[in-house]
Amino acid sequence: MTADTPLSDRLDDDDYPAYTMGRAAEMLGTTPAFLRAIGEARLITPLRSEGGHRRYSRYQLRIAARARELVDRGTPIDAACRIVILEDQLEEAQRINAEYRRRAGHEVPGSSGPASS
Repeated sequence: MTADTPLSDRLDDDDYPAYTMGRAAEMLGTTPAFLRAIGEARLITPLRSEGGHRRYSRYQLRIAARARELVDRGTPIDAACRIVILEDQLEEAQRINAEYRRRAGHEVPGSSGPASS
């Protein structure tokens, strides 16, 4: 998405880096140090502004919020990050599996196309 993309489209984009580190920390009820730590653990990689400042997307904030929940329950930050990564991978694998099953359910055995009704 480029700078000439309409603002409404950018703000609706879950991956658009709309939030500064300070705003992201405030929204999560945490500190910038926490955001730096989960970045160092490679849970999220914020985009950088032209001036080098970290910018976070809504998707990244949801991931960070899940890590924070685990840390608040006493899970070490590195372990929390690994858990969140594994949860995200599992969710994606389940989505792909459901799509394969949906496609397989619409095909007639022995044919290469969808079943006709």
